[in-house]
Amino acid sequence: MTFFFPNMNAPKFIVNTLCLSLFLLFNQTVSAVEIIASLDRNPVQITESFQLTFTATETPDDDPDFSPLNHGFEILQQSHRSNSSWVNGQSTKTMQWVLSLMAKQTGQILIPAIAFGDDVSQPASIKVTSTTVSTQSNDKDLFLDVEVSTENPYVQSQVIYTLRLYRKVQLAQASLTEPAIANAVIEKLTEDKNYDTQVNGVAYVVTERQYAIFPQKSGVATIEPLVLTADIVLSNSRQRFNGFFNRPATKTKRISSKAITLDVLPAPDSFKANHWIPAEQVHIEEKWSGDITNMKLGEPLTRTLTLLAQGTTVAQLPELLGISKTRHLKTYPDQPILKEKKSAEGIIAFREEKIAYIPSKPGSYILPAIEIPWFNTRTQQMEIARIPEISVTATGSITNPVAPPEIASPIPSIPASPEAISNRNVPTFWMWFSLFLASGWLITLFLFFKKPKTEAKETPATSQEKSLKASLKQLKKACSSNDQLAAKTALLTWGKINYNSHNLAEIAAHCEASLSDEIYNLNSTLYAKHAVSWQGEALFQLMTAHKANTTVSEMCSNELEPLYKQ
Repeated sequence: MTFFFPNMNAPKFIVNTLCLSLFLLFNQTVSAVEIIASLDRNPVQITESFQLTFTATETPDDDPDFSPLNHGFEILQQSHRSNSSWVNGQSTKTMQWVLSLMAKQTGQILIPAIAFGDDVSQPASIKVTSTTVSTQSNDKDLFLDVEVSTENPYVQSQVIYTLRLYRKVQLAQASLTEPAIANAVIEKLTEDKNYDTQVNGVAYVVTERQYAIFPQKSGVATIEPLVLTADIVLSNSRQRFNGFFNRPATKTKRISSKAITLDVLPAPDSFKANHWIPAEQVHIEEKWSGDITNMKLGEPLTRTLTLLAQGTTVAQLPELLGISKTRHLKTYPDQPILKEKKSAEGIIAFREEKIAYIPSKPGSYILPAIEIPWFNTRTQQMEIARIPEISVTATGSITNPVAPPEIASPIPSIPASPEAISNRNVPTFWMWFSLFLASGWLITLFLFFKKPKTEAKETPATSQEKSLKASLKQLKKACSSNDQLAAKTALLTWGKINYNSHNLAEIAAHCEASLSDEIYNLNSTLYAKHAVSWQGEALFQLMTAHKANTTVSEMCSNELEPLYKQ
C-alpha cells in the first residue's frame, strides 16, 4: 500500500511518520486481544450451512466487521454471547460471536481475518465440496446417509464413521441404533450437529453424528446398517383438543442406512518396531522441575514426559520410562496419567509419566534417548517420535542433619537430703503397683484362652483380595494349559476387581506396553478367522511382573514421601 503526502517538507514528514509508527506499534503491543476463529466441522458440502465462532477472553477494541465474509459466504444468522466465572479467586470471561454461513463456491476457501476495531481475529480456511448425496433421495421426507473416512484402514487405526439424518418433516420422537462391527472398538465423538442443506433444490434439516472405529483384526469387516424408528408429525392432521391437551397425529416410519464394508490391512512388513502404533500424528516432549545441570545431592528433581497421539487410543500408547539402573541415581516413578480427548477429527490420546531422580554422588549421568516408532496412516510411512540423549549433573554434598541442642531446665537442681538417699533401697509404691498390673494381665490372659473362639467375619476387602488371588490362580492354570477362553475369563475377573473394566481393551489400557500387547494378542487369537495356536507362558510372566511392579511402586511412593519433608 502506498501513501502520498503532497506539499510536505522532509523533516516534518519523517517525524510524523515515526510518531505514527510508534503509536501503532505501542497500541498493538499493549491492547492486542487474541481472537480465535473455529469451525464446527470441516470439510462441508456446498449446499450445507456451518458455524463459524470467534472467541475472545478479553473485550476487543470494538464491534466486529463481518463484511469481508460476504465475498465467499452467505451469512444466514449471527449471535453474540458472553460468559463470566469466578474460580479460586480469579475472574475469567469468554465472549463469542457465532455465525451461520453457507459457502458460495467449492474448493479451499480462506476465511479472512475479521477486524474488531484495532484487534484482529486469526484467519482460517474451510474445504467446500460438491454434493455427494444420491439424487434419488430428494423425493424422500426422511433418509439416512453414512460414510467412512477410509475403507482400507490398517489394523487398530482410526476410521471416522459419519452418520447424517436428512429430514424435511417434523419428528415427534425417534430412536436410532448404534453402529456395530465385529472385533472393533467404537467410540462416539462430539455432540450431534444440526444444520440446513439443500439436495437438488430441496431444503433439508440435517443431524450429523460421528464415531471413531478402531478395527482390532485384519481382514474384511462390515459395519451393520443403522436403523431409525421415528414418529412423523402429519401436517394435515386435525387437532382433537385445543390448548394444553393438543397432541398432533403421527405415523411411525422405520428406515435403514447402507452397510459399509472395510478391508482392514495388517501391519506392513516394513514396520520393524515391537509396538504397533498407527496414528495420524505423534508428538513427545519433556519438562524438568529444576536445573538439570545443577542437581543437589539427596534432593529430588522430577522429569515429566508427555506423549500425544492423534487418531489412536490410550491403549495403543507404550510405556515411556523404564526402570533406571544408573548407579548413584535413584529413580522413583509415579503412576502414569492416561486421558483421551474427543473432537470432530477423532480421538487424541494422552499419556504422561513422571519420575523423580535423586543423586547420591556428585558427577554427570547420561539418560538414554527415548524413541517411539509409529506408523503414519496419512503418509503410510514409519516415523519416530524422539527425545535425544540428555546429560544431568549433580553437585554438592549430603549434609547429615544436626540434632537440636538440649534446652536447659529452668528449675535448679536440689541436692538430695541424707534421708532421701537412705530411702532409695526401700521398696516403694511403684513396686506394688507393678505387681498389681502383672496380676491383672495374667487374669486377662487366662480368661482369653478360656473363652470359646468365634469365627472372624470376612470383610469386603478380604473377600475382594481372595477373589483377586483366585483370578490370578485361574489365569496361571489357563496359561499353563494354553486355554484361551479360560485365560480371557480370568483376565476379565481380574480387570473388574482392579480397574472396574469390563473388556480386554479397557484392561490393556491400565497395563504397561508389553503386557498390553499380550492381552491384545490373546484377544486377536480369540477372534481369528482360522484357529490359531496360543501360548500363555508370556502372558502370565508379564502379569507376574506387573503385579511386582505395582507393589514396588507403592513401596517407592511410601519411601519417597519423607524426602519432600526435609
